[in-house]
Amino acid sequence: MARAAVPGRLTWQPATVAATRAETATARTLVLDVDGWTGHVPGQHVDVRLTAPDGYTAYRSYSISSAPRPDRLEVTVQAVTDGEVSPYLVDVAELGDQLEIRGPLGGWFVRRTADPRPALLIGGGSGVAPLMSMVRAATNPTRLLYSTRSPSDALFTADLAAVAAAGDGRVTVTHVYTRVAPHGWPVPPRRLDADALARVAWPRDADTVAFVCGPTGFVETVADLLVDIGHDPANIRTERFGPTGG
Repeated sequence: MARAAVPGRLTWQPATVAATRAETATARTLVLDVDGWTGHVPGQHVDVRLTAPDGYTAYRSYSISSAPRPDRLEVTVQAVTDGEVSPYLVDVAELGDQLEIRGPLGGWFVRRTADPRPALLIGGGSGVAPLMSMVRAATNPTRLLYSTRSPSDALFTADLAAVAAAGDGRVTVTHVYTRVAPHGWPVPPRRLDADALARVAWPRDADTVAFVCGPTGFVETVADLLVDIGHDPANIRTERFGPTGG
Protein backbone atom coordinates (compact mmCIF):
# COMPACT_ATOMS: atom_id res chain seq x y z
CA MET A 1 0.00 0.00 0.00
CA ALA A 2 1.52 3.34 -1.04
CA ARG A 3 2.26 5.86 1.69
CA ALA A 4 4.12 9.13 2.05
CA ALA A 5 7.77 8.86 3.02
CA VAL A 6 8.54 9.67 6.63
CA PRO A 7 12.04 11.02 7.44
CA GLY A 8 13.98 8.50 9.49
CA ARG A 9 11.60 5.60 8.97
CA LEU A 10 14.02 3.76 6.69
CA THR A 11 17.13 4.80 8.58
CA TRP A 12 18.76 2.42 11.04
CA GLN A 13 18.61 3.79 14.58
CA PRO A 14 20.42 2.59 17.71
CA ALA A 15 18.21 0.88 20.28
CA THR A 16 19.14 -0.12 23.83
CA VAL A 17 17.69 -3.14 25.61
CA ALA A 18 16.08 -1.59 28.68
CA ALA A 19 14.25 -4.66 30.01
CA THR A 20 13.23 -8.17 29.01
CA ARG A 21 10.29 -10.42 29.90
CA ALA A 22 10.02 -14.14 29.31
CA GLU A 23 6.64 -14.88 27.71
CA THR A 24 7.09 -18.64 27.23
CA ALA A 25 10.02 -21.06 27.22
CA THR A 26 10.81 -19.98 23.65
CA ALA A 27 9.51 -16.40 23.43
CA ARG A 28 10.61 -13.15 24.97
CA THR A 29 9.61 -9.50 24.98
CA LEU A 30 12.37 -6.91 24.67
CA VAL A 31 11.80 -3.35 25.83
CA LEU A 32 13.87 -1.03 23.64
CA ASP A 33 14.80 2.57 24.32
CA VAL A 34 15.21 4.59 21.12
CA ASP A 35 16.09 8.27 21.26
CA GLY A 36 13.78 10.27 19.01
CA TRP A 37 11.26 7.48 18.57
CA THR A 38 7.91 9.21 18.07
CA GLY A 39 5.64 6.19 18.39
CA HIS A 40 3.86 3.87 15.98
CA VAL A 41 0.41 2.82 14.83
CA PRO A 42 -0.74 -0.45 16.44
CA GLY A 43 -0.07 -3.27 14.00
CA GLN A 44 3.18 -1.88 12.64
CA HIS A 45 6.56 -3.62 12.85
CA VAL A 46 10.25 -2.82 12.88
CA ASP A 47 13.33 -4.41 11.37
CA VAL A 48 15.91 -5.43 13.97
CA ARG A 49 19.55 -5.73 12.85
CA LEU A 50 22.43 -7.48 14.56
CA THR A 51 26.09 -6.98 13.64
CA ALA A 52 28.73 -9.61 14.44
CA PRO A 53 32.31 -8.66 15.47
CA ASP A 54 33.50 -9.57 11.97
CA GLY A 55 31.02 -7.10 10.45
CA TYR A 56 28.47 -9.67 9.28
CA THR A 57 24.92 -8.36 9.64
CA ALA A 58 21.51 -10.01 9.73
CA TYR A 59 18.09 -8.53 10.28
CA ARG A 60 14.51 -9.72 10.69
CA SER A 61 11.14 -8.03 11.05
CA TYR A 62 9.26 -8.14 14.35
CA SER A 63 5.87 -6.76 15.27
CA ILE A 64 5.63 -4.05 17.91
CA SER A 65 3.60 -5.42 20.82
CA SER A 66 3.43 -2.32 23.03
CA ALA A 67 1.02 0.58 22.92
CA PRO A 68 2.41 3.67 21.16
CA ARG A 69 4.63 5.96 23.21
CA PRO A 70 7.68 8.13 22.56
CA ASP A 71 11.26 6.93 23.02
CA ARG A 72 10.34 3.31 23.87
CA LEU A 73 8.80 0.27 22.18
CA GLU A 74 8.49 -3.45 22.80
CA VAL A 75 8.98 -6.31 20.38
CA THR A 76 8.03 -9.88 21.18
CA VAL A 77 10.17 -12.56 19.57
CA GLN A 78 9.52 -16.27 19.12
CA ALA A 79 12.75 -18.24 18.77
CA VAL A 80 13.12 -20.01 15.43
CA THR A 81 15.36 -23.06 15.22
CA ASP A 82 18.54 -22.24 13.27
CA GLY A 83 17.48 -18.60 12.97
CA GLU A 84 20.16 -15.93 12.71
CA VAL A 85 18.45 -13.28 14.83
CA SER A 86 15.68 -14.70 17.01
CA PRO A 87 17.83 -17.09 19.13
CA TYR A 88 20.07 -14.18 20.13
CA LEU A 89 17.14 -11.94 21.03
CA VAL A 90 15.38 -14.66 23.02
CA ASP A 91 18.32 -16.33 24.78
CA VAL A 92 21.33 -14.01 24.74
CA ALA A 93 20.46 -10.29 24.67
CA GLU A 94 21.01 -8.56 28.01
CA LEU A 95 20.15 -5.23 29.57
CA GLY A 96 22.20 -2.47 28.02
CA ASP A 97 22.91 -4.32 24.79
CA GLN A 98 22.82 -2.21 21.65
CA LEU A 99 20.75 -3.22 18.63
CA GLU A 100 19.67 -1.36 15.52
CA ILE A 101 16.09 -0.90 14.40
CA ARG A 102 14.39 0.53 11.33
CA GLY A 103 10.79 1.65 11.28
CA PRO A 104 7.99 1.80 12.11
CA LEU A 105 6.91 -0.04 8.98
CA GLY A 106 3.54 -1.05 7.57
CA GLY A 107 0.45 0.91 6.60
CA TRP A 108 -2.24 -1.70 5.88
CA PHE A 109 -2.35 -4.03 8.87
CA VAL A 110 -2.86 -1.18 11.35
CA ARG A 111 -5.56 -0.12 13.78
CA ARG A 112 -5.84 3.66 13.74
CA THR A 113 -7.40 5.51 16.66
CA ALA A 114 -9.54 7.52 14.25
CA ASP A 115 -11.31 4.35 13.07
CA PRO A 116 -14.56 4.17 15.08
CA ARG A 117 -15.49 0.62 14.05
CA PRO A 118 -15.47 -2.28 16.51
CA ALA A 119 -12.55 -4.62 15.86
CA LEU A 120 -12.25 -8.40 15.81
CA LEU A 121 -8.66 -9.54 16.38
CA ILE A 122 -7.75 -13.16 15.64
CA GLY A 123 -4.26 -14.41 16.40
CA GLY A 124 -2.55 -17.75 16.02
CA GLY A 125 0.52 -18.44 18.16
CA SER A 126 3.03 -15.59 18.06
CA GLY A 127 0.75 -13.85 15.55
CA VAL A 128 -0.90 -12.26 18.58
CA ALA A 129 2.04 -9.83 18.94
CA PRO A 130 0.77 -6.98 16.71
CA LEU A 131 -2.75 -7.61 18.00
CA MET A 132 -1.49 -7.06 21.55
CA SER A 133 -0.47 -3.56 20.54
CA MET A 134 -4.04 -3.00 19.33
CA VAL A 135 -5.46 -4.40 22.57
CA ARG A 136 -3.26 -2.16 24.71
CA ALA A 137 -4.18 0.93 22.70
CA ALA A 138 -7.87 0.10 22.23
CA THR A 139 -10.36 2.93 22.65
CA ASN A 140 -13.25 1.27 20.80
CA PRO A 141 -14.93 -2.10 21.42
CA THR A 142 -12.44 -4.87 20.63
CA ARG A 143 -12.69 -8.65 20.73
CA LEU A 144 -9.58 -10.85 20.71
CA LEU A 145 -9.76 -14.51 19.75
CA TYR A 146 -6.43 -16.21 20.46
CA SER A 147 -5.58 -19.72 19.25
CA THR A 148 -2.63 -21.64 20.70
CA ARG A 149 -1.66 -25.28 21.05
CA SER A 150 -1.71 -25.16 24.86
CA PRO A 151 -1.68 -22.66 27.73
CA SER A 152 2.13 -22.93 27.94
CA ASP A 153 2.40 -21.70 24.35
CA ALA A 154 0.32 -18.56 24.92
CA LEU A 155 2.04 -15.17 24.96
CA PHE A 156 1.07 -12.25 27.23
CA THR A 157 -0.72 -14.57 29.67
CA ALA A 158 -0.73 -12.15 32.61
CA ASP A 159 -1.59 -9.12 30.49
CA LEU A 160 -4.51 -10.85 28.79
CA ALA A 161 -5.79 -12.15 32.13
CA ALA A 162 -5.74 -8.58 33.46
CA VAL A 163 -7.66 -7.37 30.41
CA ALA A 164 -10.26 -10.09 30.87
CA ALA A 165 -10.56 -9.31 34.59
CA ALA A 166 -11.06 -5.59 34.00
CA GLY A 167 -14.66 -6.25 33.03
CA ASP A 168 -15.17 -2.83 31.46
CA GLY A 169 -16.42 -4.33 28.19
CA ARG A 170 -13.90 -2.42 26.09
CA VAL A 171 -11.83 -5.52 25.29
CA THR A 172 -12.87 -9.15 25.59
CA VAL A 173 -10.51 -12.12 25.30
CA THR A 174 -11.39 -15.64 24.17
CA HIS A 175 -8.89 -18.50 24.06
CA VAL A 176 -8.99 -21.55 21.81
CA TYR A 177 -6.60 -24.43 22.52
CA THR A 178 -5.86 -26.87 19.73
CA ARG A 179 -3.95 -29.64 21.57
CA VAL A 180 -4.06 -29.26 25.35
CA ALA A 181 -6.65 -27.26 27.28
CA PRO A 182 -6.45 -26.21 30.95
CA HIS A 183 -7.97 -28.56 33.49
CA GLY A 184 -11.72 -27.96 33.63
CA TRP A 185 -11.79 -25.93 30.41
CA PRO A 186 -15.38 -26.00 29.10
CA VAL A 187 -14.39 -26.72 25.48
CA PRO A 188 -12.21 -29.67 24.40
CA PRO A 189 -9.07 -28.91 22.38
CA ARG A 190 -9.88 -28.29 18.72
CA ARG A 191 -8.85 -26.15 15.81
CA LEU A 192 -10.46 -22.79 15.32
CA ASP A 193 -13.63 -23.36 13.30
CA ALA A 194 -16.66 -21.47 12.02
CA ASP A 195 -18.64 -22.17 15.18
CA ALA A 196 -15.95 -20.72 17.45
CA LEU A 197 -15.64 -17.68 15.18
CA ALA A 198 -19.38 -17.11 15.04
CA ARG A 199 -19.62 -17.11 18.85
CA VAL A 200 -17.04 -14.33 19.15
CA ALA A 201 -17.50 -12.30 15.95
CA TRP A 202 -19.65 -9.22 15.76
CA PRO A 203 -23.03 -9.63 13.99
CA ARG A 204 -22.67 -9.73 10.22
CA ASP A 205 -24.68 -6.53 9.81
CA ALA A 206 -22.35 -4.59 12.11
CA ASP A 207 -19.78 -2.28 10.52
CA THR A 208 -16.62 -3.95 11.83
CA VAL A 209 -13.02 -4.58 10.83
CA ALA A 210 -11.15 -7.83 11.38
CA PHE A 211 -7.40 -8.36 11.79
CA VAL A 212 -5.98 -11.87 11.40
CA CYS A 213 -2.32 -12.71 12.08
CA GLY A 214 -0.45 -15.99 12.33
CA PRO A 215 1.10 -18.75 10.22
CA THR A 216 0.09 -18.72 6.56
CA GLY A 217 -2.23 -21.73 6.75
CA PHE A 218 -3.97 -20.37 9.85
CA VAL A 219 -4.53 -16.94 8.31
CA GLU A 220 -5.90 -18.30 5.03
CA THR A 221 -8.29 -20.65 6.84
CA VAL A 222 -9.57 -17.98 9.23
CA ALA A 223 -10.03 -15.40 6.46
CA ASP A 224 -12.11 -17.91 4.47
CA LEU A 225 -14.18 -18.77 7.55
CA LEU A 226 -14.89 -15.10 8.21
CA VAL A 227 -16.19 -14.70 4.67
CA ASP A 228 -18.26 -17.87 5.07
CA ILE A 229 -20.03 -16.47 8.13
CA GLY A 230 -20.83 -13.22 6.35
CA HIS A 231 -17.94 -10.81 6.83
CA ASP A 232 -17.05 -8.44 4.02
CA PRO A 233 -13.66 -9.44 2.55
CA ALA A 234 -12.84 -5.74 2.16
CA ASN A 235 -12.90 -5.40 5.96
CA ILE A 236 -10.61 -8.35 6.67
CA ARG A 237 -6.93 -7.47 7.03
CA THR A 238 -4.34 -10.21 7.24
CA GLU A 239 -0.70 -10.57 8.11
CA ARG A 240 1.07 -13.90 7.88
CA PHE A 241 4.45 -15.42 8.48
CA GLY A 242 6.09 -18.57 7.21
CA PRO A 243 8.39 -21.12 8.85
CA THR A 244 11.59 -19.65 7.41
CA GLY A 245 11.68 -16.33 9.31
CA GLY A 246 14.46 -15.96 11.86
